[in-house]
Amino acid sequence: MFGLRFIRVEPTNFVMQYKRGRVVREGTGLSFFYFGPTTSLVLVPVGSSDIPFIFEEVTGDFQQVTVQGQITYRVADPKKLAGLMNFTLAPNGKRYSTEDSVQLPQRLINHAQVLTAGLLKTLSLREALGGSERLVAELRVGLQQAESIVSLGVEVLGLSILAIKPTPETGRALEAEAREQILKRADEAIYARRNSAVEQERAIKENELNTEIAVEHKKRQIREAQMDAEKSVQQKQRELREAEMAAKIALEQQNRDLVALATANARAESDAQAYGIKAVMEALGNTDPKVLQALASTGMQPGQLIAQAFRELAENADRIGQLNVSPELLSGLLGQAEAKTETTVAAIKPRKPAQ
Repeated sequence: MFGLRFIRVEPTNFVMQYKRGRVVREGTGLSFFYFGPTTSLVLVPVGSSDIPFIFEEVTGDFQQVTVQGQITYRVADPKKLAGLMNFTLAPNGKRYSTEDSVQLPQRLINHAQVLTAGLLKTLSLREALGGSERLVAELRVGLQQAESIVSLGVEVLGLSILAIKPTPETGRALEAEAREQILKRADEAIYARRNSAVEQERAIKENELNTEIAVEHKKRQIREAQMDAEKSVQQKQRELREAEMAAKIALEQQNRDLVALATANARAESDAQAYGIKAVMEALGNTDPKVLQALASTGMQPGQLIAQAFRELAENADRIGQLNVSPELLSGLLGQAEAKTETTVAAIKPRKPAQ
């Protein structure tokens, strides 16, 4: 009403109220009434701001690249900036009266582009694509120390490079070269793995052969030990056989002496018996057979006497007409004869000579 207005400033904005050519109120986050026709308001943003940028430059080897990044800054001295650039609000207090507020970010971008172009001219394409950290560090230092920026009261808080890209044709060529290098390294890795496998296989074969040699050596040692043991056993067995043979020889010698002695004794005994029989036979040579027969029957068993009687009957069979012999008599005679035969055989069985 009648030019009286109200303004409320955010804490991230610095406001200065000019009246009759001098500052009557200044600060951040203020709110107040003012008379529009006689008051000028200067509003300077003091909060941090991000400015994205993208521009194309040429590297030292004349290759075009696109650099994309972002600058973070804030107004450290709003009074200094307000003295160099126009941040005056329009009478309605809702917009700026000039385009200086838009030109400040562009000044920063232009300075960053100049620094970037100077740095890229010292780098090759490969160095530029792989040296973003170096580029960021040098650009940040260049912006923070730039006199044109410091004099405005602006502080560069940070700078980041989001991407550095070559042209599509160059990118495809680099990709092809990189792909070939990767494939080459893959082939080399395959060859190295195959060589390693061959070496490992050779080492395994050598270990197997060494193991077989060691096993054969152990087998030979075991066989030699077994042969030595067998030789020792055979030696002991031969000694035992020799001792046994010597004992048998001595025993046979003793047996031979014993047999010779027994033979001599038997011969002497036989000679004595023969001499006695001869004397008896000479004495009985002129004796009547009947007498001898009677003498022989002395002491005979009944069965022997019966057998002798049958023999006499057989001798005189031509003079006997008929003779009846009962079965009971024959059975008794045969039983007595068998018993007598067994007794006689047992009596005349030779005995083993005493050892």
